[in-house]
Amino acid sequence: MMDKSLNAPQHSASRRRLLQAALISAAATALPAGAQAWPSRPIKWVVPYMAGTGPDSAARIVAEALGQQLGQPVVIENRPGAGGNIGARQVAKAQADGYTLLYSGSPMAAAMRMYKAPGYEVFKDFKHVMGMSRADILLVVHPDSGIRSLADLAAASKSRDIDYASGGVGTPSHLGVELLLSAMNIKANHVPYKGASELVNAVLGQQVVFGAPIFSVAYPHVQAGKLTALAVAGEQRNEKLPQVPTLAELGVKNVNLSSWGGLSVPTGTPEAVTNRLRSALEAVLAQPKVRQALEMDGGKVQILDSATYTRAFEHEQQLTDTMMKRIGLQPV
Repeated sequence: MMDKSLNAPQHSASRRRLLQAALISAAATALPAGAQAWPSRPIKWVVPYMAGTGPDSAARIVAEALGQQLGQPVVIENRPGAGGNIGARQVAKAQADGYTLLYSGSPMAAAMRMYKAPGYEVFKDFKHVMGMSRADILLVVHPDSGIRSLADLAAASKSRDIDYASGGVGTPSHLGVELLLSAMNIKANHVPYKGASELVNAVLGQQVVFGAPIFSVAYPHVQAGKLTALAVAGEQRNEKLPQVPTLAELGVKNVNLSSWGGLSVPTGTPEAVTNRLRSALEAVLAQPKVRQALEMDGGKVQILDSATYTRAFEHEQQLTDTMMKRIGLQPV
């Protein structure tokens, strides 16, 4: 006769295995069909700025490693224009299946205040998955301009009409300069371009006198002697250009600006997909090679979870409201 006590653990183990299998099966069936196999094809990551801008460079560095993590290519698609609104509109209307991502950031939050009809709602239309990077803003002029300091820039603005370039209405390079002009009680004409690379090209070509692009886009030209850096619009000096003072050090207070960005998806994207995206992105940003590439031109890796990243949009909207009131800007 078989001893039942000897067979009991086998029956118990068998029951446990059956229960675990049933739970896994139930969890899988609870997921939307597309989420179960995601990703099963290439993923499109829309960057709403021109190629060669800071966000574009950051996205391309991350996209390659992210594709390796997910087992499918992550393809960058640049959709510049209207301060990032054109690309954001495209993603807001895309299917919420995890195959269309957005490089989101501070200009999107500002657009909610700067534009009467940006074409999307930053909280209603998007789920903000994760913040990944931050960049300083650098005030630059052409070396042949004769301007070597902030005092020189102020003197030039009082002796003649001068123009400055921005990366678009509502971008940090626009609001930041307007705030700076207000703080210094000087004037300059705004000439908007489609992104930081066009902004920098306008200064390089002396089509305008100055601009305040994202640090990473201007830095190589400063290093090459093609641009002169007057100041960093941040709380502290950037380690890549330690000799360049902050605006606060030069006597201009309360003009601390930075541009930040990360990953967002259309509202309604399955939680299983966003969780996988978040885990993959965290793994990518932990890679020394990726971090080094992102920080090579003066940017910073800044990892923010979904809740913190969403609050960053709320804070940026409040900051934009404050700046617009201080300098008397109206939505366009």
